[in-house]
Amino acid sequence: MASNKAYKSFSQFYPYYLTEHANKKNRLLHFCGTTLLILILLISILLQKWWALLFIPLVGYGFAWIGHFFIEKNKPATFTYPLYSLAGDFVMFWHMLTGKIDEQLQNSNKLKEKRF
Repeated sequence: MASNKAYKSFSQFYPYYLTEHANKKNRLLHFCGTTLLILILLISILLQKWWALLFIPLVGYGFAWIGHFFIEKNKPATFTYPLYSLAGDFVMFWHMLTGKIDEQLQNSNKLKEKRF
């Protein structure tokens, strides 16, 4: 089943992932969700409130899916590529945090143009 998928590696997948997050508002929602996810994880560990971990999928997917369904109007990549998508979210979060997201988006768009 996995052999039918178009992306065989994360390095192939990530440019596609970024093009699915072209809208800045969608990326901001992803950033908020990932930030909350990290905070919940840290607070759960520090305070040993393990029940709080139940909120991780809610904030992680909730913010992202709102961005996809209502802003970007596309299907979240997590439905087809769950692990690559999870990794992509954290890499995109890092690129946003370090101010490199615009450069990464430009590179992804150039790759997309070469394919078509």
